[in-house]
Amino acid sequence: MKRHKNGSKQYLTKMGTRKKVQAFVRVRPTDDFAHEMIKYGEDNKSIDIHLKKDTRRGVVNNQQTDWSFKLDGVLHNASQDLVYETVAKDAVSQALDGYNGTIMCYGQTGAGKTYTMTGATENYKHRGILPRALQQVFRMIEERPTHAITVRVSYLEIYNENLFDLLSTLPYVGPSVTPMTIVENPQGIFIKGLSVHLTSQEEDAFSLLFEGETNRIIASHTMNKNSSRSHCIFTIYMEAHSRTLSDEKYITSKINLVDLAGSERLSKTGSEGRVLKEATYINKSLSFLEQAIIALGDQNRDHIPFRQSKLTHALKDSLGGNCNMVLVTNIYGEAAQLDETLSSLRFASRMKLVTTEPAINEKYDAERMVKNLEKELALLKQELAIHDSLSNRTLVNYDPMDEIQIAEINSQVRRYLEGTLDEIDIINLRQIQEVFNQFRVVLSQQEQEVETALRRKYTLIDKNDFAAISAVQKVGLMDIEGNLVGEPDGQSFGLGVAPFSVKPGKKAKTKKTPKDQFSSSARKEGASSPVSGKEFDVASVSKTQLIPSSKDGDLKDTLARERETSSIEPLISDSPKEELRAPRPSTPPSRTVAFEEFKNERGSEINRIFKENKSILNERKKRASETTQRINAIKQEIDETKEALNFQKSLREKQGEYENKGLMIIDEEEFLLILKLKDLKKQYRNEYQELRDLRAEIQYCQRLVDQCRHRLLMEFDIWYNESFMIPEDIQVALKLGSSIRPGMVPISRIVCLGEDDQDRFSHLQQTVLPEGPDSITFYNAKVKTEQKAYGSIRRAWWRAACIINALNLRRTGVDQGYDKPIRP
Repeated sequence: MKRHKNGSKQYLTKMGTRKKVQAFVRVRPTDDFAHEMIKYGEDNKSIDIHLKKDTRRGVVNNQQTDWSFKLDGVLHNASQDLVYETVAKDAVSQALDGYNGTIMCYGQTGAGKTYTMTGATENYKHRGILPRALQQVFRMIEERPTHAITVRVSYLEIYNENLFDLLSTLPYVGPSVTPMTIVENPQGIFIKGLSVHLTSQEEDAFSLLFEGETNRIIASHTMNKNSSRSHCIFTIYMEAHSRTLSDEKYITSKINLVDLAGSERLSKTGSEGRVLKEATYINKSLSFLEQAIIALGDQNRDHIPFRQSKLTHALKDSLGGNCNMVLVTNIYGEAAQLDETLSSLRFASRMKLVTTEPAINEKYDAERMVKNLEKELALLKQELAIHDSLSNRTLVNYDPMDEIQIAEINSQVRRYLEGTLDEIDIINLRQIQEVFNQFRVVLSQQEQEVETALRRKYTLIDKNDFAAISAVQKVGLMDIEGNLVGEPDGQSFGLGVAPFSVKPGKKAKTKKTPKDQFSSSARKEGASSPVSGKEFDVASVSKTQLIPSSKDGDLKDTLARERETSSIEPLISDSPKEELRAPRPSTPPSRTVAFEEFKNERGSEINRIFKENKSILNERKKRASETTQRINAIKQEIDETKEALNFQKSLREKQGEYENKGLMIIDEEEFLLILKLKDLKKQYRNEYQELRDLRAEIQYCQRLVDQCRHRLLMEFDIWYNESFMIPEDIQVALKLGSSIRPGMVPISRIVCLGEDDQDRFSHLQQTVLPEGPDSITFYNAKVKTEQKAYGSIRRAWWRAACIINALNLRRTGVDQGYDKPIRP
């Protein structure tokens, strides 16, 4: 067990047993799998690689042709569900018990690392380890009602050896002014400048995940169209406090989900320019990572080179630290990629040599610790009180002394020194300490009094002040030998002796007033307690409270009479009007019937607006559906045209190509197909832009419909309560001009507005999804992210329209009265 101190906080770590890092291999599915070169073991935990010898090396050929790698599992043709159950489920479940966890995906570019970690966000079934881990965390929190668990997340990107916050685009975060740095503290590694976000529900966590995914840097090369160009670390922080126990200890943990960028061979990827620079940084950081893993696997190494790169430094407490470490190595199954596959498997075997020591992270809550100590102190005081009562010591008080008690002890000490008091009664240890303290106070006061009296009657001369000594000799107060008249007092002062006739008798002692005693004792002990203040001022307070009490009573009586008069007069004046009101039915009608009546009378205007907005919304949805059908038809026609065009190209290549002055000659049919494909793509872009605009309008219209529905329900509920539910004797209070306004009457419940077919379909779509009800939060977060992206695109369009309009006005010289662009 280790104890760490950081300021006023203490951190306790229970040492665990050492264990090896778990290493799994996932093979990317391919039609061209090298069955002769890659073999799996019967236990599905080993993989064998066989290469044919290169005959070009001659007869003497020592080339290694066989390799065997022992791992914790081989995932071949495995679904996302099976991968998560095998790799990450145990590490995530142990995180809620206080164990840190790290899950890392490693492999060459295009091997499926990002798909394994994040998955396809468009399909719920194909989601990866990261969204499944978030779901498991919140499911387990629901199963633990006895603990208050807080979840926070962060998303870090390492691009070209620079740190970036993928969640800095959120409106309440904003970009950091200073660059982010890696800081080490007793708790572990801390990224200074990285935003950490509190998530109270699953949908919020998904929204943050999708927000970060949209900010990742990707590029395209020959081996991967969507290649990640940076290392990303998504961290889930958890903090669990017990709701039932009063223990000041609580546990913390974190899960690092690491998606590494893939290693690349430039001869295969053909990277150039910026992509080439990114590949250089990626390969360099992965090389440093492998060096750190080799050093961790060597038990004789004392120094581990964590600071060689930002990646290894950020993962210092995850690589060989106190956490559950899991590695997923993604490889190709094709013969052309066998060299990279061997390199990735070697990395996995080296990782299995690294040992970790998972431990529970416990911390102490300072506030709860203080409360527990106060409770224990109160119990100890009660035990002392019981002990004193059994020992017939009922007057013992263990509380800190107030000013009155300190003044009493000071008086006892003075009387004891004067001889008027024979002994001081000892009650407890606190009183003994205060008695000695008051002895010191009295002694200091008497020294000051003596010195003041001497200075008032005598002249004190410093022996080292030669000018004063010569002046005294002239006056005759010093003898011929240079000695002062009188005896030195031991403080380098000479005391001049006055004539006997003017010597004072016994000096009367000057006593301090009670006010001075209180002030001096207060300076020694501190502020007075509330009890002493009340006892000290009881006489003055009782005198000042007699007269105001009678005045307050008269004032209250006057106000009460005014309220009664003001409440009676409106009732008398309004009584004739109440007789003219139509009597209401004895039993209120059903809310359905009353709602129809309300829509035709008082709520007719709101109902009309609601119907108009509803019709506009349905019309936009119908147009969006038709546009979607047209887009699908155009997409299908584009695919057919591409197939026909590819057929024409292949046919031309077989028949032979003709050139004229360096230009390729094609037949008329292929030329018409190219023109048709160009027109179809233009139509597709126009239709897709129209669909985007329609979706934004549908979202706006839906919000208006929801607002109208809510307003209609609220007005109906107020009208129904005022008309049928409130007693008649209270109805008069709701008249126009009274103190009670419509809507102030408590509402028992809100009646749902009847849903139409479209609303029922939307509700059915949410409850009966093909993947089950668990996918609702996943899709809701995805839709919110897409809507935010559409909103940013529309804002950019608006800014561009304003700039174009301003340029046109500047060109034409018009500065006033122009038409502004209509904001969508």
